[in-house]
Amino acid sequence: MRDTLRFLLGAELIEIANCDPTVTVLDWLRLERRLTGSKEGCAEGDCGACTVVVGRLDGGRLRYEAINSCIRFLPTLDGCQVLTVEHLKRADGSLHPVQQAMVDCHGSQCGFCTPGIVMSLFALWLNEDAPSVARIEDALAGNLCRCTGYEPIIAAAQRMSAGGGDRPDREAVTARLRDLSDDETLALSGPRGRFFAPATVARLADLVTAHPQATLVAGATDVGLWVTKGMRRLDPVLSLGRIAALQEIADRGDHLVFGAMATHAEARPVLASLSPQLDELMRRFGGEQVRNAGTIGGNIANGSPIGDLPPALIALGARLVLARAHPHHSPHPEEAALAAVSKDDPEGAGASFETKPPASPQDEGSRVIARREIPLEDFFLDYRKQDRREGEFVEAVIVPRPRPDALIHVSKISKRFDEDISAVCGAFLLRLDAAGRIAEARLAYGGMAGTPRRAAAAEAALTGRRWDEAAVNVAIAALASDFTPLSDMRASAGYRLKVAGNLLRRFLIETTQPDVETRVAGQLAEAAHG
Repeated sequence: MRDTLRFLLGAELIEIANCDPTVTVLDWLRLERRLTGSKEGCAEGDCGACTVVVGRLDGGRLRYEAINSCIRFLPTLDGCQVLTVEHLKRADGSLHPVQQAMVDCHGSQCGFCTPGIVMSLFALWLNEDAPSVARIEDALAGNLCRCTGYEPIIAAAQRMSAGGGDRPDREAVTARLRDLSDDETLALSGPRGRFFAPATVARLADLVTAHPQATLVAGATDVGLWVTKGMRRLDPVLSLGRIAALQEIADRGDHLVFGAMATHAEARPVLASLSPQLDELMRRFGGEQVRNAGTIGGNIANGSPIGDLPPALIALGARLVLARAHPHHSPHPEEAALAAVSKDDPEGAGASFETKPPASPQDEGSRVIARREIPLEDFFLDYRKQDRREGEFVEAVIVPRPRPDALIHVSKISKRFDEDISAVCGAFLLRLDAAGRIAEARLAYGGMAGTPRRAAAAEAALTGRRWDEAAVNVAIAALASDFTPLSDMRASAGYRLKVAGNLLRRFLIETTQPDVETRVAGQLAEAAHG
């Protein structure tokens, strides 16, 4: 067990023995280190003014990513490198090529958002040479600028690659981060609570059993707002970010396995291989900073009725792997010691489980992990209520590979195209038989009920019919018996029901009349326009 947080701030080794579990990276940078270039605009990961770049080891390779420091908890940076706008200046004090390009192209006016924009472009500069305009727009979608406008900023992004500049010594940074890596459980405490970050699934299982009231944190893109907006006190916090086994993505031939900690950015190209519709959905997950931090497991486990990924995965027939410490197994001595100092009851009630091999390779020693596998749609019981038994956590998602003849459609409807929450998300999969009739229909929606749900009546109405306008009309009529949506700030109930039906019409048009344009923005629209 290790009681000291360790990470690199630029080239400086930071070691912190006492740390509150939910202090944000932004607050620590500004208040403790007086690095005030990073700004707080929204405190919810929307505006990008707080953007910093984090370097982390991914399978032994150094990966640099832009993240929102306003909702990222400082202890989750263990074993990482953090770069702020202050680290960009050259040894002689001159501007970095990204900053110089912003000056040359007049990419800043009031300047409040500029450091965050610079850091998003710096991450792009680190990872890609001569990015396209579309790629630049993607990288900037998580940065709001209300006075300059994006044309000069995009021009700066196009110019920055020509400015040269010294790249970080990746080998040296990789070696230093490797020296910080270990298999110990990180255990911190501060005036506002405790923080645990195990390095294996088995030790996570023991900690969840020992601390049943703990908040499990993946990328903190949702939980972070509980603190910055809801002012909630979370104690203890269990972070999943150090468990390499949960970050794995595996192709098993007829299905894909996503570890719960696979980020949206990492999952996107894999899901895109199944359908360009999924690629478009993943591109519209928040801004790039959110996609770099948010995870597949987190998007499912938080149980939001408007999470975008569950409807798509339900339509694909995904299954969820839930894990926990075996109820008759004694915890590892390290976790037993942690439980002894806890006020929690370490005993967990629960039904017996079938013990299965690990979903992904990991060293679990002599301890036994109990797992069960359920259809994803069965996980969501009611609003913010899931079928998660005592001590369980989401370990992995299994996604069947669709048959080559499957028709797939995904649509996200929101007030703003980029970086917005869905009013309605529809995801559909159809399979036709040799006679052209619908042999299988899976229609899943988000935003239409208290949980992501399949439209059972509409599916039944489609099955056995030819895929045509008449079938769509019957299915649309059935949607009213499937859902009674609510009215809220995003959409009225009537609008949601109308849109849900219209998405089926769009699906029909796109699969039977490919020359008809149904989208006005995004990758699918660009592909249709040639």
